[in-house]
Amino acid sequence: MDPTQRIEQALDAAIVSAQGPGCPPGFAQALRYAVFPGGARIRPRLCLAVAWACGNSDPETTDAAAAAIELLHCASLVHDDLPCFDDSTLRRGRPSVHCAYGERLAVLAGDALIVLAFEIVARRIVAAPHNVSRVMATIARCTGAPVGICAGQAWECESDVVLEDYHRAKTGSLFVAATVAGAESVGAPTEAWRLVGERLGEAYQVADDLGDAMASSREMGKPLGRDSSLGRPNAVQELGIEGAVRRLKDLVASATDAVPACPGAPALQALIAAESRRILPEELARLAA
Repeated sequence: MDPTQRIEQALDAAIVSAQGPGCPPGFAQALRYAVFPGGARIRPRLCLAVAWACGNSDPETTDAAAAAIELLHCASLVHDDLPCFDDSTLRRGRPSVHCAYGERLAVLAGDALIVLAFEIVARRIVAAPHNVSRVMATIARCTGAPVGICAGQAWECESDVVLEDYHRAKTGSLFVAATVAGAESVGAPTEAWRLVGERLGEAYQVADDLGDAMASSREMGKPLGRDSSLGRPNAVQELGIEGAVRRLKDLVASATDAVPACPGAPALQALIAAESRRILPEELARLAA
């Protein structure tokens, strides 16, 4: 099955289970709205690609890990858009969850997606106890404290922030979860894959900072200039446009070089190259040529 189909099928099955008998109708609708239609789904695609590179020996566990990571990403977007954080009215080109369903349901939907992520991985515990326990521990570390996405959001409440610490927690953590859990889901060694995730996660956040400064709302699907208006640390502010572009290119190159030797390495490197072209438009790439 095509990786995109695998991801969408796993996500749909997870949401259907959450919308089961007894679920409040508005809440059920908000859960699906938060997940579908999705964005690039790069985190679950990366998880599947690493598992494939490592042998793809347990696709059911890999699918559960990939879907869980995407559910956590969607939950983080729901919470990030809330009035107490970015107060963003748009996400993926349409009203954010709190604008479409109200702030209370948005908070609860984000919370429920986090719980659902761990539930769908836990369902595989009997079939593959060792690998699943490792996947769950990795995803938990990359979600909570001290360096998960919750910690990344919490850095926005601090007055003194190191940009790399902020980027690694807020964005990089789920990329690390994707690469490491991808390997863990098939029982493969993980150490080499951690650096791939770290570098890609930082690259995506730098790209987001560039988009926030330079793209149009239509291109990004969300309001722009929020980093500046909210006084958030960002790569463009610290490095300038050319410096941020150079940093993004260096991070992508480092991620590509970090892919360990394995049968699936060329395909994974091709995925990284394609994504780098997508997140770094040609006109920007020329600035740091």
